[in-house]
Amino acid sequence: MSELLGASEIRSLAASIDLKPTKIWGQNFVIDANTVRFIVKHSGITENDVVLEVGPGLGSLTLGLLPASKSLTVIEIDPKLADLLPITINKKAAEFSGNLTVLQTDALTIKELAVPPTALVANLPYNVSVPVIIHLLTQFPSINRVLVMVQSEVADRLAAGPGSKIYGVPSVKARWFGKVQKVATIGKNVFWPAPNIESALILIERHQTPLADIAQSELFAAIDAAFGQRRKMLRSALNSWANGKAEQILIHAGIDPTLRGEELDVLDFVKIAKAKSEIEGV
Repeated sequence: MSELLGASEIRSLAASIDLKPTKIWGQNFVIDANTVRFIVKHSGITENDVVLEVGPGLGSLTLGLLPASKSLTVIEIDPKLADLLPITINKKAAEFSGNLTVLQTDALTIKELAVPPTALVANLPYNVSVPVIIHLLTQFPSINRVLVMVQSEVADRLAAGPGSKIYGVPSVKARWFGKVQKVATIGKNVFWPAPNIESALILIERHQTPLADIAQSELFAAIDAAFGQRRKMLRSALNSWANGKAEQILIHAGIDPTLRGEELDVLDFVKIAKAKSEIEGV
């Protein structure tokens, strides 16, 4: 692993470009080298992996990922940080600088990359963590493993199972892509500036084969509808999505119409989406 950044270096780098971390872009930079080593280790990446990092900031995690991977593409929305990062890499890990690609853009707008990534490893901005995960897994089927740091309560929601009060849209959609697991809780003191809440690492290992041959957009629309009116029974919550045929579709799918969305797993939603297409195809 290349030489990692310490707390004083990170503050110096920020001062060199007159950077004041902003909540708008969810900027909380990792200042603890042991946390970086922990993330890289648990990411499971190898020298064959093409890694994607979102929100590299001042380069703490970037310096850990570069030597462990075949190549690394980073997406940074802040132009100051995007310009500074290659300079930092050249100073701290020049031998790996040729393996780094920096894109100054919004991760939610990315639709293609020169080389398909095989892994997503990142300290994600809190305010867009779930949309970024879902967007990138959708856009890049080549990503087979995700290890990201998110707000601890977001990690809990992603890892929650049916029947839990915090089980919802992110939980189900994440499971469409793969197996979801909360790996570890990360304290506030490893960041600068320190956030008000704890963070956690969430691991998503993509299914080797898709759960079903079905349009993801239709499946996700059913999930959104079911949880959009969480307190209602499915026969009511899904009625608009189902064009007034919710009860018929649910019975066709073998799902009790009096259940609520929080009681179904992702395969139940697959059955519902399939039933809708079968009934509408009649």
